[in-house]
Amino acid sequence: MTALLEVDGISVSFDGFRAINNLSFSIGAAELRAVIGPNGAGKTTFMDIVTGKTRPDSGDVKFGESSKSLLRMNEAQIARAGIGRKFQRPTVFEDQSVAANLTMALKASRGPFAVLFWKPSAASAARVAELAAEVGLAEHTHRKAGELSHGQKQWLEIGMLLASAPRLLLVDEPAAGMTLAEREQTTALLVRLAQTRAVVVVEHDMDFVRRLDCKVTVLHQGSVLAEGSLDHVTRNPDVIEVYLGR
Repeated sequence: MTALLEVDGISVSFDGFRAINNLSFSIGAAELRAVIGPNGAGKTTFMDIVTGKTRPDSGDVKFGESSKSLLRMNEAQIARAGIGRKFQRPTVFEDQSVAANLTMALKASRGPFAVLFWKPSAASAARVAELAAEVGLAEHTHRKAGELSHGQKQWLEIGMLLASAPRLLLVDEPAAGMTLAEREQTTALLVRLAQTRAVVVVEHDMDFVRRLDCKVTVLHQGSVLAEGSLDHVTRNPDVIEVYLGR
């Protein structure tokens, strides 16, 4: 399997604290991966480096078939290259409808100059309907985003990210604050999305990770501690000691 994202020996320190320590791992073009680990393990810093928010002190991050270095790009260029990030708290336009939120995301994904001349069309309306259906909001396009449940807002934000057709989605703790039914729907959505792109889920909730039924990378002190199925990593004595034994 050729890697879509390759993290190669990256390290970064903040005020003498080594947040990422010689971290290396790779993700395939259509793969679902869960990244777990105790607080301070480097999960957020890893996402910050991949999206260009933080520069590592050493190492490299390569993306795509041509293995372009992401370290030579800024945040906007990385987003345009096909990397989308979903933060823990949904950031949607609360007083706008679901359809308007998705339309704005479509418009924004066109790049700075195209946006100036962008006009809604039959094609964009069809794409908005398609995105809404993809994230389970087909029946809610007329509703204001502020009226949606927490889970529905998370799905809307995923839909807004999908507007720019990312090849890699980084999703931070999607299950937090969701009802059981919403969690099940979120699991199904992420599994489905990973059939056509890479999806990396950073999560604390072991029950949710088990539902995802995918390869798991365990981080500890900024390095990979273990990797494999959830059953495999949870039997690892080191993982038990640093993470599960707490």
